Amino acid sequence: MKKSDIQLDDWNRILWGMAPPIFFLEVLFRTLIIYLFLLVMMRLLGKRMNGQLSITEMGVMLTTGAILSPSMQAPDRGIGLGIFAMICALLYQRYTTLWGFKNKTVEMIMQGTTTVLVRDGVLDVSELMGNRISHQQLFSVLRTEKYYNLGQVKRVYLEASGLFSIYPEKEPRPGLSTLPPNVSDTSIHAIQREVTELAVCCNCGKTAEKKTHPGPCPHCQAEDWGTAIL
Repeated sequence: MKKSDIQLDDWNRILWGMAPPIFFLEVLFRTLIIYLFLLVMMRLLGKRMNGQLSITEMGVMLTTGAILSPSMQAPDRGIGLGIFAMICALLYQRYTTLWGFKNKTVEMIMQGTTTVLVRDGVLDVSELMGNRISHQQLFSVLRTEKYYNLGQVKRVYLEASGLFSIYPEKEPRPGLSTLPPNVSDTSIHAIQREVTELAVCCNCGKTAEKKTHPGPCPHCQAEDWGTAIL
């Protein structure tokens, strides 16, 4: 296409492109074929494609999207080439999954590892930062599961799939509140009570006796302290 052919008021080109009207019927046929083949491919990839995707499965999905568009819309691209590329992507996914099943190192590289975000009611701030998860993002997950205090939590794992696994403490302890610090919604904080003899680090949730807490937190070195709640 020449530069001189591009005009801002050429609405026919902007809306419908340069393809002849008969090509719209061809796009309808191409889309139907690709759609039916995609359903078969999703079935072959297994039930995992309907759930939380792993890194390799996400790669297949993104690759599939890149393959499908030209096969459905470009008049100079055949459907067969797109189908062949999708079959290749399917085989790559199958063989990398099988390889990971036989080799633990490959599985760790391809699928990722589990990360501990909370240990015995205390946040691992470095892991939060490394996984680009904010305090409030994690707290929102805990609130969804009805944990309103870090002292109620034994472990929080960030799984390789991106899901959170939460394990409660047998006996809840005082800790850092996970409720939003919203001064206009003070009524929700009535479900908690302050433990006045304990201070809590507002950065990581580490508790200490109030008479001994001045100075940096021994766990994360922050100096922002509040009152522990239960």
